[in-house]
Amino acid sequence: MSAQTIRIESDLLGDREIPAAAYWGVHTLRAVENFPISGIQIGSIKELVVALCQVKKAAARANQTLGLLQTEKAAVILKACDDIIAGKLHEQFVVDVIQGGAGTSTNMNANEVIANRALEILGFGKGQYEHLHPNDDVNQSQSTNDVYPTAIRLGLVYLIDQLLVAMAQLRQAYDAKAKEFADVLKMGRTQLQDAVPMTLGQEFSTYAVMLAEDEQRVREAQALMREINLGATAIGTGINTDPEYAGLATQYLSEITGLHMIKADNMIEATQDTGAYVQLSGVLKRVAVKLSKVCNDLRLLSSGPQAGLGEINLPAKQAGSSIMPGKVNPVIPEVVNQIAFEVVGNDIAVTMAAEGGQLQLNAFEPIIFWSLVKSIRHLTNGCHTLRQQCVQGITANRELLLQRVQQSAGLATALNPYIGYKNATKVARTAVETGRSVGDLVLELGLLTQAQLDEILQPAVLTQPVKLKK
Repeated sequence: MSAQTIRIESDLLGDREIPAAAYWGVHTLRAVENFPISGIQIGSIKELVVALCQVKKAAARANQTLGLLQTEKAAVILKACDDIIAGKLHEQFVVDVIQGGAGTSTNMNANEVIANRALEILGFGKGQYEHLHPNDDVNQSQSTNDVYPTAIRLGLVYLIDQLLVAMAQLRQAYDAKAKEFADVLKMGRTQLQDAVPMTLGQEFSTYAVMLAEDEQRVREAQALMREINLGATAIGTGINTDPEYAGLATQYLSEITGLHMIKADNMIEATQDTGAYVQLSGVLKRVAVKLSKVCNDLRLLSSGPQAGLGEINLPAKQAGSSIMPGKVNPVIPEVVNQIAFEVVGNDIAVTMAAEGGQLQLNAFEPIIFWSLVKSIRHLTNGCHTLRQQCVQGITANRELLLQRVQQSAGLATALNPYIGYKNATKVARTAVETGRSVGDLVLELGLLTQAQLDEILQPAVLTQPVKLKK
């Protein structure tokens, strides 16, 4: 490189050439060289980049208020952060999401980009840190060990907001189908065997309720992310900070984000405890497992079309085979199943990383964060895809469903209170052996009249509790 295309920066390991146009510096360069792991740069997670800059803004404001940071420096740091929050320079956040050092590389990448953008605003060249320094000014009163956990928690809050929107929209789609299918009588099943009648609307309403319950659990886990250790610095003792700094920084971060951020009561505990991530990961696993169960139902109920259950029809999205003409596969539920499998694996990674922490710090928060990001992003996309490409287009095979109710031996269960268990068993067994309908057999045996049977076999009577007549 020529002198015009490079600049020289130094760290404790020595001098290095940095591209002159780069907003990042020597610490970022070392990290890029050290961690060619996933190929995913932190700049691709805009929620994290925004959160980092919001944390840096809060720190600068607190330092300025306390008289620790000159007004001019604070102003340009704030301006640089605002530029990045608005979407500029995200491509300069180049370190890998998976990194050693407990997030130090991420923090230094942010410090360097913010410092060089601030120097640019002041009219100085990149790397002229004697005028404004990444560590002394941008990172003043801070450590990676309080900045990084605070930023990733804040980034997770933003990502969870997107997941909650996707879950709510999918729930509404299920609820719409529940209303559409409210009058469609079908056989319910236990252990894949005919059980008792229900409506297809009742079946879809359960999917909506399941999602609503999980939305609440996600919100509870999200709330834990708002407790932060900003001001803890290295291990939680707050060394190198003013006694008022932690409270001020947390207050300013709340104002900047519009969220109620909570300063941890015990900063030493908060700096080493990753339990909130384990809780969130467990809730995401719960969401994934239940979404996958519903997708199993959709694949089973739509199986066939001739030789399976064939009770519902999923929208045809693509040709299903390179050799079997006319075959259409349930590809949308299948992809959501695979997301669920991944989320379960991510939960194991979070669990092991949380357990692997030692003494006053957990060094494995980068893999915890990345595992949670993947789970949240993919669940979000999965909910949108399942709703748009599948659930909204589901139709019911109404005549087939009614026919199966009328022919099913399971209908005898509904007659238990009227003809007794012994008679109902006899009718059910005969129906299975002969293929005759339960209603015909009951009439033939003189157990009920046609009028009584018609009254009992109404959908409203078959699918909910009713007052029994003696």
